[in-house]
Amino acid sequence: MAELNPIQLWRRLLSLPNESRTKTIVIAFLISSVCAVMVTGATVALRPIQAQNRALEQQTRLEALLTEIPGLSQILAASDEMALSTVVVDLRRAEAALDVTPETLPAALANSSNWTELSPQEDIANLGSRANLKQVYLLRGPDDRVELVILPVSGTGYGGPIEAMIAIEADMNTVAGLAVMSHGETPGLGARIDEPAWRTQFAGKQVADETGTVRLSVAQGTATTEYEVDAITGATRTSTAMARMLQFWLGPQGYGPLLDAIRRGEF
Repeated sequence: MAELNPIQLWRRLLSLPNESRTKTIVIAFLISSVCAVMVTGATVALRPIQAQNRALEQQTRLEALLTEIPGLSQILAASDEMALSTVVVDLRRAEAALDVTPETLPAALANSSNWTELSPQEDIANLGSRANLKQVYLLRGPDDRVELVILPVSGTGYGGPIEAMIAIEADMNTVAGLAVMSHGETPGLGARIDEPAWRTQFAGKQVADETGTVRLSVAQGTATTEYEVDAITGATRTSTAMARMLQFWLGPQGYGPLLDAIRRGEF
């Protein structure tokens, strides 16, 4: 039993020559194990802080988006009856998910049944699958009519995931503004999607034509229609990714049915 004493085994290990393969492997294993435990502990400990920071950043960018929408700040300041509310919507039924709140949404999305797999033809935003539950923001007027809706959108760009928010006016077809929440695009090129000079082009653009076809897009060069914004020079892949992301989320697989329901006064 003495040979199994941990202290004796440790001393025997240390007494081995530094050139010993056994000693090298054991020491390396022990160091990697300790590092793994430390990293895991730090990740668990910092997770709530990271979540809080992400929520704060999202709130800051949302407020910035509202500030950029022409005239909205004055409208909000002049009327106490205008209120921005947060609602979790079920995209499958184009209605509010009454049993899910913003606080319980993360837990609901941990359930695979609340996701829809997308076929290659449907998945123009390169998402793989779409969450059936989404948190949106509604600005209602005194008559409870939706005056503005802010929708989170996402896709895959040249450098990785892109997350943004797009604001749509009361007609549910005119873009009020766009804010990019996060991205991994190339600095000086694709990263320009976050620059106000490019984002503010979206204000006033039309989402769909008279047939209901979503046409909001990023032009291959200079915008020539009421549905387009200028491309980002030298960032063709990022421009294409932004166009496909918006067309997906504003179309039938995304918020299209919800926008129709709001337009009809059913939401």
